[in-house]
Amino acid sequence: MNDPRHVLVVGGTSGIGLEVARHFAAAGDDVVLTGRDHGRAESVAKELGGTARGLALELTEVDAIATALTSVERVDHLVLSAVDRDHNTAAEYNTAGALQLVTLKLVGYTEVVHAVLPRMGRDASIVVFGGLAKDRPYPGSTTVSTVNGGVIGMVHTLAAELAPIRVNAVHPAIVGDSPYWSAKPTAVLEGFRSRTPTGRLPAMADVVDSVAFLLRNPSVNGVNLPVDGGWLLQ
Repeated sequence: MNDPRHVLVVGGTSGIGLEVARHFAAAGDDVVLTGRDHGRAESVAKELGGTARGLALELTEVDAIATALTSVERVDHLVLSAVDRDHNTAAEYNTAGALQLVTLKLVGYTEVVHAVLPRMGRDASIVVFGGLAKDRPYPGSTTVSTVNGGVIGMVHTLAAELAPIRVNAVHPAIVGDSPYWSAKPTAVLEGFRSRTPTGRLPAMADVVDSVAFLLRNPSVNGVNLPVDGGWLLQ
């Protein structure tokens, strides 16, 4: 039997991040998950059971990240899945919203890596969450598309800087059973599904499986993996 891995899931209290934390907790790994609200993080960790525990972490408060993660003694796998949604256009540009998302993902994610790096071994691995708005922009995705494009550069530079620690990213398309998308009208989801070669939208379980693969495979490094059912082919 393998020893438990020490898994840190940043943004693990809801959505796909929660399903990632659930996956590793069910496997018997030591899971630390974070969320903005301490009570929520503790409640979710208790639900997962085992040794899972929750911490409060606000990625936009970058100077407080290291202190918030002080109690994390070891990290074998780091998953950076926290997201924020910013509907922004160049014509009606909300700089406050844009700065929040840029800070959360590009600065906050990197500061988490900086904070826990001394507790990561040579065989450790990192998965960063991006998204396919980088390839399929839409009205209002000015910041989202830009930031997810920045994730590509982040993965490449971190993979080079942190070697032999591996760094990869997963870029999901529309995840049909995620809390955000499952609440959309059926006609909206069908419109996307009809343009996907597999005839189905990605599910949260598909994304979790992709994250687990990227974390465990020792020869996959510096990869930005789309999980889209071939949607980008259309």
